[in-house]
Amino acid sequence: MKVSIRHILSLEDFEHAARKVLPKPLFAYVAGAVEDGVSAALNRTAFSKYAFCPNVLVDVSQRSTSVNILGKAYAAPVGIAPMGIAALTSYRGDVVLAEAAANANIPSIMSGSSLIRLEEVMSKAPQTWFQAYLPGDALQIAALIDRVRSAGVETLVLTVDTPVAANRENNVRAGFSTPLRPSLSLALQGITHPRWLVCTFLRTLFHHGMPHFENNYATRGAPILSSSVLRDFADRGHLNWTHVAEIRKSWRGQLIIKGILNAKDALTAKNLGVDAIIVSNHGGRQLDGSVAPLQVLPLVLDAVGELPVMIDSGVRRGTDVMKAMALGAKAVFIGRPFNYAASIAGRSGVDHAITLIIEELRRDLGLLGVVGFDTLTREFLSEV
Repeated sequence: MKVSIRHILSLEDFEHAARKVLPKPLFAYVAGAVEDGVSAALNRTAFSKYAFCPNVLVDVSQRSTSVNILGKAYAAPVGIAPMGIAALTSYRGDVVLAEAAANANIPSIMSGSSLIRLEEVMSKAPQTWFQAYLPGDALQIAALIDRVRSAGVETLVLTVDTPVAANRENNVRAGFSTPLRPSLSLALQGITHPRWLVCTFLRTLFHHGMPHFENNYATRGAPILSSSVLRDFADRGHLNWTHVAEIRKSWRGQLIIKGILNAKDALTAKNLGVDAIIVSNHGGRQLDGSVAPLQVLPLVLDAVGELPVMIDSGVRRGTDVMKAMALGAKAVFIGRPFNYAASIAGRSGVDHAITLIIEELRRDLGLLGVVGFDTLTREFLSEV
């Protein structure tokens, strides 16, 4: 079904459009945070605490958004963050997101809580990074890492901020649950959102059967309707730095730790030999009231020196990306808006979202009087 996206002028516009397309429980899952939404709000307000100090009369006619991240040249320092069950909000969502990122030459991280096999995504977009949620058993961890390696993944992202399930009350109020529980209300939501019902859900069932969590283990996980889903996501409480050390010994590719929010943990990760860190509070979806990643970014950078540090959570504008880069981030990842873009227009929606954010970056670099990100430094920012 062809959908016009000419009216979409910013990443925020995708959210308003997706609210009309997605059933209420699914929209709430993507849009919502945890408990009172304090962390999610802090993520956005953190960017407003910095203002730009532009240079004028600088020749910016040859400015470029290109950057080098972990030894690879990318078109821009903005990437697609990992998002679970993306194939339930858009048809083959994980493939759509990865292919769009590869086409635009920006980084993309596939979620471990995905409903499409890792191997399929890697066959379509071989440079995709993979985010692993580690199982609780050492043998299962080793088997998962072996599978990831066999799939051709070169960059492994360990997400470490989910030791227990978060209290996402908004999901319960909206009727979303894991596992999904069929109900009259859920059926009514499907019927009243026919585009999603026909183009995503029924199309998925017809071509691929009932979605399963495909990548939490070396073997196929539970279907989205199975009660064992809760068990699969509840066995991470005893994971610790020893597990990271063991993975570092066996994993010869690039290893990134995602979910760090303090300098001490960042230094521990560095000492264990990780290749990079992503400062993140999971988009405000885990511990409510946790600090905004942008706020602790300078402290983490001071602790780890030259180790590449990236960031996500709350990024919506090119100016947000530039503020993080000016503070020292090597890349910035965005989640929800790309999910919304895929849900309303599939691949063309994600392509459009990427184009919008890169065009913002090019425009903002010019207005700031900067020709490239290698010259964008802290001196261009003022705290307000």
